[in-house]
Amino acid sequence: MQLSPRQLEIVRLVRQNAPITGEQIAEMLGLSRPTIRSDLALLVMLGHVDAKPKVGYFPGQTAAPEEKGTTEAAQLKVKSVQSLPVIIRESATVHDAVVTLFMENVGSLIVADESSALVGVISRKDLLKVTLGNPGSSTMPVSLVMTRHPNVFVATPDETVLEAGRKMIHHQVDSLPVVVPHPDDPAKWEVVGRITKTTMTKLLVGLTGAVDL
Repeated sequence: MQLSPRQLEIVRLVRQNAPITGEQIAEMLGLSRPTIRSDLALLVMLGHVDAKPKVGYFPGQTAAPEEKGTTEAAQLKVKSVQSLPVIIRESATVHDAVVTLFMENVGSLIVADESSALVGVISRKDLLKVTLGNPGSSTMPVSLVMTRHPNVFVATPDETVLEAGRKMIHHQVDSLPVVVPHPDDPAKWEVVGRITKTTMTKLLVGLTGAVDL
């Protein structure tokens, strides 16, 4: 059962302030005690909140929906949410990269060789820097402006989504190539997918039940 915003707020208040009385909860919400009586009764029945006579309310044994979503997200593997990589070759020009970027509606491109081995990444910012005030930049190869491997931050299919998200935040990047050891050369990475901040946002919203994805 999906809880209302007021019920979710009651659960949050109980978890932060337990033990807490019904009168205190009502006061924090700016409501009267009778107004939230049915909410409290439902939360106790569902196990989100536990009540002790003459003491108050405590956290129950059932996780709130948003907490379930957080737990699920922490356990999900990158391979279950990764999307197809958008790849260009080293020989591609800056013009090719700009066109691909907008045609695919992505924030960055993965540069790989013919065997799908990771070579580098080129972002919108990289392309913007090289094209502003430089009319001859369109014919430059992307290899001159991309961030080269091994200075590219990556994720692996068996990492958790939480680990990938932490990498994106820590390194301030919008996406990560998803890679596995290359079958022809273990020193290289084979590109098998990508994970982005947009993927993470959709996942978070979907797990909390806010929208139907």
